[in-house]
Amino acid sequence: MRELVLLSVESETEALSDHLLEIGALSVSVEDADNNTESERPLFGEPGTEPEVQAWERNYVVALLPDELSADEVLSLLHNLSGTDYRDVAHVREVADEDWVRLTQAQFDPIQIAERIWIVPSWHKENPDVVHAQAQDENIFIELDPGLAFGTGSHPTTHLCSEWLAQSHYAGQRVLDYGAGSGILAIIAKKLGAQEVLGVDIDAQAVTTAQHNASINHVDIDFMLPDALAAGQFDVVLANILSNPLKMLAPMLSARVQEDGHLVLSGVLERQADEVIAAYAPYIQLSVWRAQEGWVCLHGQKK
Repeated sequence: MRELVLLSVESETEALSDHLLEIGALSVSVEDADNNTESERPLFGEPGTEPEVQAWERNYVVALLPDELSADEVLSLLHNLSGTDYRDVAHVREVADEDWVRLTQAQFDPIQIAERIWIVPSWHKENPDVVHAQAQDENIFIELDPGLAFGTGSHPTTHLCSEWLAQSHYAGQRVLDYGAGSGILAIIAKKLGAQEVLGVDIDAQAVTTAQHNASINHVDIDFMLPDALAAGQFDVVLANILSNPLKMLAPMLSARVQEDGHLVLSGVLERQADEVIAAYAPYIQLSVWRAQEGWVCLHGQKK
């Protein structure tokens, strides 16, 4: 396969990427043309969010071309669409044939995210080590493949929330996972014995993904968009999102916690902990339960 590499300035990059996809590129990526030089400038944004600037000052826009589409055809069509001739700032590079599915799967091994909780991609179900570990009754295994929604189990915030969940038993309890993503925390809570678990996400694709993940893990969980969440309170409210939305959601999330219930928040950097704690202070007194790799898990019990 071949990649067509075009040099572009910041103001042109987004439109150029769109044009290449319209022409028929299989994928388009953007690389910093000044990477590892004195001219390199970083893009800043809160972890997990997109920065305001969507490109660097100088960019390599890389289009993966299908076999039937030549670089000359792309450049000609691009000229017609954009009015710009990119021939002098373009080159073609070969891409070695690889088994991309195998290479992608190789990046995701079974991972232990709490003392007895494991995340196992579907292609590792027959792994002898996994089969042996599954024979231990106290272990909880969740089948989860990387997908479009956040939550593969690899992020420290997911580890922190999972570790908090693993310390308790949930027989007869109701749990709300707000910002459910892939549904991983909701599934863990259900497998730990929660009577009822609800998951909420603002992304319809995440809701669909979480429903699929619950189905393949044989647990009954309702996932929904925020507007579909009925009135009610919960024994445990989880929210593993980011600090800014957590602060805005403070009144609502706190109100969802019943008396003597627990609020567990993550997606918060250590330097952001105090401001998130302050946002919840009128409702629930939070403190840092545990930290990992610069992230914290906050916990409070409603009195």
